[in-house]
Amino acid sequence: MTSDEARTRLGALGLDEQAVDALVAHFEDAEVRVKAGHGLARVAWLETLDFDVTARPTRIVSEEGFECWDGNGALGYLVLEEIVRTTLVDQPVHARVVVAKRCFPTGVLGYWVCRLADGGLVAALTATSPRRLPHPDGGPPLTGTNPLAIAVPSSDGRPVVSDVSMGAVTYGDVLSGAALPEELVPFGGEHAHKASALAVGLELLVSALAGPEHGAVLVVARPSHDPVPEFRELAADSRLPGG
Repeated sequence: MTSDEARTRLGALGLDEQAVDALVAHFEDAEVRVKAGHGLARVAWLETLDFDVTARPTRIVSEEGFECWDGNGALGYLVLEEIVRTTLVDQPVHARVVVAKRCFPTGVLGYWVCRLADGGLVAALTATSPRRLPHPDGGPPLTGTNPLAIAVPSSDGRPVVSDVSMGAVTYGDVLSGAALPEELVPFGGEHAHKASALAVGLELLVSALAGPEHGAVLVVARPSHDPVPEFRELAADSRLPGG
């Protein structure tokens, strides 16, 4: 699928031009980063979802160190788009926790934290999704793939961005045909209990703060030190995440 075709199909759903631009920018970035399962192929998946194309997120709590947003039925992509834009304009004096209720689907979390890091902020973001990962010992799905993304800005202009799903594969891999549904298990093989523990912790963290529906939790802060250039030197020729 081309970007132009994606725009046409998203517009046919009733999404306005600003929403279409935000979605296509996200999908194009995923394509560039070779994350096809989160790229333009997601348009066909969105066409199967039931959502309010006119819905927009609302900031229901606004304090210096804490914000809470309600997705109001909008796509999670558009909820995080609004949160990122607002945060970059109104940056915290020191740090801020941002909770997004009713926020799904959220896409590639590294995309959002990278934009915040480009704006000079350290950012960590996690989000929940439908239950897809079983316990390493088997049984029904207990948690979502519950990715965790962390971005750290640098004076060299290239933030380090770590973005890891707790699954051995992502749901996007399954949607794109790159993986089978039964491969959706915690990563780590014989050490999968570690990924499972992280998935459980993130599941309950987000649920405790955002409520029973899928949500996201973002922490942003102004850095007081620039560790990245020295770390790049230490890493030498090794590729760092997000590079």
